[in-house]
Amino acid sequence: MASFLRGKQGGIQNDLSQGITPDMIQLDDFARYGINSQISALAYDPVQSLLAVGTSDSKFGPGLVYVFGQARVCVTLRPPRRASIRELQFCADKLVVVDNKNDVTIFGLETGAQIANYAPPGHVTAVATDPSIDYVLMGMQNGEVIARILPIVCLQFHPKDVGTLLIGYSEGAVVYSFKQNRALKAFHYVVPRGAPGGGRVASAVADEKRPRLTHALWHPTGTFVLTAHDDGSLAFWDPKDGRLVHARSVENVDVNVPNDQARHSHSLSSRPGAATAPAVPLSPTGLAAVLDSYSRLAWCSKENADDTGLLIGGGASKTGLTFLDFGPTPIYQTSNWDHLANYFRHPKRVYALPTPPGAAVVDHLLIPRTTPYYAGANDPIAILAVLGSGELLTMSFPSGHPISPTNQLPVHLAFIAPFVTKVALAHVARTRWLGLRELRQQGPKLVKGGAEGTRPLKRYENRNVVQTAHADGTIRVWDAGHGDTIENSNVIQADLGRAVGRWDNLDVTQMSLSGAAGELSVGLRSGEVAIFRFSRNPSPGRPAAGSDQNAPPGQMTDISKRIDPGLKEGLLPVTLTNEQQGAVTALKHSDVGFVTAGYASGAITIVDMRGPAIIHTATLHDLSDGKSHHLRRASTLASSHRKRSDSHSGEYATAMEYGVLTLEGDSYSSILLFVGTSKGRVATFKILPSPSGRYSAQFAGIISLTGDKVVSLCPIESRTGEPASASGPAVAGLQSGQQVDGVVVATTMSSAHTVKPPHSKGASKTFDGAFCDSANVITYEGRGARALAGLFGDGTVRVYSLPALKEISSQRINQTLDTSRLADAIVSPTGDILGWTGPSEMALLNTLGTGHSLAPSPDRLFDPAKVMPPRPTISNLQWIAGTQYITPSDLDILIGGPGRPPSKRMISEMRAQQEAEFQRQRELAKSGRSGGAGGGAGKPQTYREYQQQFQTQQQQEEGYWAYMQRQIQERTEQLGLAESSMDRAAEDSRSWSEDISSFVAKQKRQAALGFLGSKLGL
Repeated sequence: MASFLRGKQGGIQNDLSQGITPDMIQLDDFARYGINSQISALAYDPVQSLLAVGTSDSKFGPGLVYVFGQARVCVTLRPPRRASIRELQFCADKLVVVDNKNDVTIFGLETGAQIANYAPPGHVTAVATDPSIDYVLMGMQNGEVIARILPIVCLQFHPKDVGTLLIGYSEGAVVYSFKQNRALKAFHYVVPRGAPGGGRVASAVADEKRPRLTHALWHPTGTFVLTAHDDGSLAFWDPKDGRLVHARSVENVDVNVPNDQARHSHSLSSRPGAATAPAVPLSPTGLAAVLDSYSRLAWCSKENADDTGLLIGGGASKTGLTFLDFGPTPIYQTSNWDHLANYFRHPKRVYALPTPPGAAVVDHLLIPRTTPYYAGANDPIAILAVLGSGELLTMSFPSGHPISPTNQLPVHLAFIAPFVTKVALAHVARTRWLGLRELRQQGPKLVKGGAEGTRPLKRYENRNVVQTAHADGTIRVWDAGHGDTIENSNVIQADLGRAVGRWDNLDVTQMSLSGAAGELSVGLRSGEVAIFRFSRNPSPGRPAAGSDQNAPPGQMTDISKRIDPGLKEGLLPVTLTNEQQGAVTALKHSDVGFVTAGYASGAITIVDMRGPAIIHTATLHDLSDGKSHHLRRASTLASSHRKRSDSHSGEYATAMEYGVLTLEGDSYSSILLFVGTSKGRVATFKILPSPSGRYSAQFAGIISLTGDKVVSLCPIESRTGEPASASGPAVAGLQSGQQVDGVVVATTMSSAHTVKPPHSKGASKTFDGAFCDSANVITYEGRGARALAGLFGDGTVRVYSLPALKEISSQRINQTLDTSRLADAIVSPTGDILGWTGPSEMALLNTLGTGHSLAPSPDRLFDPAKVMPPRPTISNLQWIAGTQYITPSDLDILIGGPGRPPSKRMISEMRAQQEAEFQRQRELAKSGRSGGAGGGAGKPQTYREYQQQFQTQQQQEEGYWAYMQRQIQERTEQLGLAESSMDRAAEDSRSWSEDISSFVAKQKRQAALGFLGSKLGL
């Protein structure tokens, strides 16, 4: 009763929390944004246009697999056991996941459910899949070849012959044939005595060396084989006869040649006609002094698979990315040995892709345009690079130009591109947010698959719009929603570095967004405040004007010319202030054109955006209780400059809010600014129109609450509890004499208060057991009741009634949020809580819920209409030359046997063929022609027509499943019962190959071109 009476003394006559009971305070877990731990694996499916990201197991959460599609499409897959994700591979409609506990888990993209899980008896060191087959090949650490036991390092299918597999062991590589069930060729790299090798120093070249293999790759057409070794050597082999074509490193060539010249750097620039190699610090002997192992290699190709290049991660004294552009592959049949060696010795160009200084690229992923074959490296358009710090870097290929992840990558990945350093939350009207859509010049979308699932319709008229500041000075603005349908999922970007005029020292400390005005203010640790406005670029495509020097303190700098030329419509820089008063500690951008910034020195600055101009400055330690006179801006400004400081000294602003209220003793309402300080005081400033047509500000009073900092200030109406913020309608009502009777709910770290500004106190509540890190007045939608919600250091969220400030309920939140970062968490007016769960992931919760946990994503990933393209095959010339080739269907029978039931992929393919046949029949029926396979068709003219007609009739009689099984059996019979015919396949193919070889040799001898005669022995 005493608290209620004190609430009445503070100006509140009604119980604003009536109807809110303890059982109504329960946490609903709505959503996650970001990545729960460091990225450990990446995979991309160009057919479905999906991106999969695997994370490591850490104290912040288990290893998870995130599968991203267009807009906000995201499905999270969880392995059966807690582990770190080590390998991800898309395979048609499935995703293969390998973790560090050697579990191989297969998820179906159509349902997102686990299809199979296998724990092999050993350590899985390599995995190979192919979209055209339904098998996973696993390489084990104890892989056995003849009598030697060596760990398998890598596996890769031949790009054009699925029946040939390249197996990399620690001491060499072999080419294995499924058809012949034996190893065809072996590649064992040896650095002879006197040769430098890939990166050895001169004192270590006395003996023969056998460097260990780390990677093995096919040429995009299978013409060559590449093996990479731990000494930095790149060995190129001829898979037909097993001979070494050339050995080099990133900087040096002929590293396996034992002569005096090979002891020194064979840099590409020293050879005539060679491309320029990247500059690398060398040792006094001329060889690379420090060599990092290769993190990942990719043999890329353009749309023409013969035009290739090698993307190398690591392997040089700088741990970045290097691209060797080899150009079109020489014709093997008409090239001599030196010509083939020079192809690898002298690339057309060498690109050193730019990466952040001091950052190491630990993994990378190519984004191909269309085909999933060629090891995912055919015609790539971009690279995703994972840095050692855990950040994600997006670059164009092969130039390496940075690609902004805004509206290119999902919002979740934007949290690590680069890391988020500051987060703010604003309440923006839905209609206003729908109109804020950025138009920026961008390349093709990288991820555009999947479809968003059905979610609840909008819960509130206002949207939770998040602002994230990143380490590179990028500001991103996006809608986090309320666990409902997000109608505008686009991200808006502001370029802080361009606005400030520099690209370093861009540590953001405060942000404030005005949704009604479409303006954003950003405060920096260096003291600047940059202001952006959503508008249209008057001159898109034109280079930005030269950056002028920023204005001195006390003046505004026009930065409207510092616009990104590629931005057509979005957040454009408007003005900048640099008071040089230390870091910005508090910032508020109102909906009615005023911006206030507080600094570490204790100074505050009020800016009127109608100029823009600075209309008032003050220093907090100069304000005392009872002062209400007008402070002249000029004198105060000079005083504050004399006392400026770069660190938090004395009293400084910690919270700011604008409102429209009637002050104590006034007969009218006015625009008010409330400033909470680090010493528990709340200052009030009155903003009034001046006779000159501009606005001025005057100090109205200050009240002391406690000795610790003010966390939040919430002006509310006394009668209804509705927010008394300075909105457009509220300010417009001042012209008609409208009065707003209200109070300010002020929360400090140790207590909560209701204040009648500028001097009167109402009810108060001292917090027990913990400090308050964040607070806000929340509204229970539908009931109109209000309460005060706060986050506390003991890991709880507590709700207090208004105006009595009695505790209604308390809920544990530390099992979801990181309690060490609760000071960075935000409580919204709708009761939503946006807080950190780890270094790069945030959770969206609601205090006025029903206890629901995080629900599975309703998004859909797999689109059956996107058909997997056929697998590349060997050329006609290769077929004539006797290359033994088997189709994916043949391999399916070899591995699975003739009795294996058809897989879901086979059934879907057969169903698609059937639908296509029915459509053809309908089109033929409309034109009056016979289809040749329908029930009313005429007599078949060919065996195929007879077979199609028979299969259609059998399908109608025996049912679809029986028809599928019979078709598989017929395929086996038509292949001659592979079990018996494969025994004779090697002998038949060998004799046939000898006949073809003699025929080809005879034709070559009769060739008219004389220079071909010197090449017949190759």
